[in-house]
Amino acid sequence: MRRAARPFLVVSANSNDSLIGSSRMQDEIPAAASSPGTPPRVYLKGIAKYFPGVIANENVDIEVLPGEIHALLGENGAGKSTLMNILTGIYQPDAGEIIIDGYARQFASPVQAIAAGIGMVHQHFKLVQAFTVAENIHLGWDQTPKRTSAAVLEARTAELARAFNLQVKPGARVSDLSTGEQQRVEILRVLSRNAKILILDEPTAVLTPAEARELFRALRDFVSRGNSVIFISHKLDEVLEISDRISILRQGRKIATEKAADCDPRMLAKLMVGRDIVLDDMRGRAANAKPLSAEPVLKVAGLSALGDNGLPALHDINFSLRAGEILGIAGVAGNGQRELSQVLTGVRPALSGEIIIAGKTMAGLKAGEFAAAGIGHIPEDRLHSGLAPAMSITTNAVMREYGRPPVAKGGFFSRDAAGKLAREIASAADVAIPDFAMPIRNLSGGNQQRLVARREMRIADRILVAAYPSRGLDVGAINTMLRYIVELRDAGAGVILISEELEELLNLSDRIAVLYEGRIMGILDNDNLDIDEIGLMMGGRAHGYAGEAA
Repeated sequence: MRRAARPFLVVSANSNDSLIGSSRMQDEIPAAASSPGTPPRVYLKGIAKYFPGVIANENVDIEVLPGEIHALLGENGAGKSTLMNILTGIYQPDAGEIIIDGYARQFASPVQAIAAGIGMVHQHFKLVQAFTVAENIHLGWDQTPKRTSAAVLEARTAELARAFNLQVKPGARVSDLSTGEQQRVEILRVLSRNAKILILDEPTAVLTPAEARELFRALRDFVSRGNSVIFISHKLDEVLEISDRISILRQGRKIATEKAADCDPRMLAKLMVGRDIVLDDMRGRAANAKPLSAEPVLKVAGLSALGDNGLPALHDINFSLRAGEILGIAGVAGNGQRELSQVLTGVRPALSGEIIIAGKTMAGLKAGEFAAAGIGHIPEDRLHSGLAPAMSITTNAVMREYGRPPVAKGGFFSRDAAGKLAREIASAADVAIPDFAMPIRNLSGGNQQRLVARREMRIADRILVAAYPSRGLDVGAINTMLRYIVELRDAGAGVILISEELEELLNLSDRIAVLYEGRIMGILDNDNLDIDEIGLMMGGRAHGYAGEAA
């Protein structure tokens, strides 16, 4: 299948060969139908929540029926997380009612919500990495035997896995599991507490298509027994595939609830942001764009590195990057992308090989020296790798320029200059901030991501390494983020763009390298690419690639 440049709607992962965008799963496992007169499993009635200077939710009405998968859509900061925090007892509403199975309830804590049959699987899992699957399932559970053995816990876990049709490895250590396997453990842990209402926050963000397919099957099986799922995602095609009905929030208020069968991606995108979101192929360069450099701004030769487990994660990586070029890195998550982005920015040491930036070897240098050389880094995990969550928005916005004028003058820190710079970065990132002194963890994930991106682009005079920059962003924010990257490219910086979204890579990259198990399987020019061939390379098939000369 050949792909030509074309306009596209930025709504999901590659729509050409994924499970996303069909009704296949709905045809295979029909959802249970509610009997007439049955009350909603969840009825959020007139919910409101206010923070200083912010309307998080206002007069929100949402009904979730028994046997239904109900999707919740909205831009970053639209109020989805706040609404779910109210339902799970983390926040208490300032107005409105929570009605479960026809009875009004008040949850003063998550424990009370769990006791009422409400369970949530967060985007960032809360498992103990050093414990086994069985130990995680039974940790903090009142039905865990007082005196027991590992064999008993594993047998109990296997029985639960069979009951809920979720394949897990009871005796395996969580740290040794794939992301998809860890997610199944998290879901099983929630369901074992007798959850009848399952809330999933961006559940496919780090899953392969096969893992997502397994998850969707398990969800359909779960609701077929009269249970309910609230499904939060920014991938519109998968929302249309898995959900029965869809509610859209905008600026804290519910805009609409529609049957999934009556919707399409363009309609949902417009409801979310209030306007049409269409993005053309972005490989075309602006009239005033700087030309590609004659010589590479980055050369990587024979690069190898270890992972966190002490085992080889990158093997003999070779490529080059010219100023004004976007080099896409494709591959299923967990094949060395994180380690590559960290080595290229000095966060992780190389085991062997060479990184040369603008003719200068970076051997043995630290992250600060990479930044000083003009290397910006949008990390995979923005909250823990790109930000200091408990520190102020101002501190996080300017942390890359603490030692530079105007923030630093004569060796002294200027609070006024830092505040002014933070406001400039927030304005450029199109992030509205009521209080720059509040901890940055109080911002929505999308706003955090945009601030990190703009902060890193300010120092990326030569190279930006962007790892999954659109992950977790809504359709409007994705458009904004990708335009940031294109503007930086046209200004003359080289960009390494790591993404699981193949359509995103196809519409931005000049060339695409495919990474599999820490090795580059091939580097292809992005002209009439064979998508099927890329898919084979992502699965480990080499493309006659012996390594690009550096």
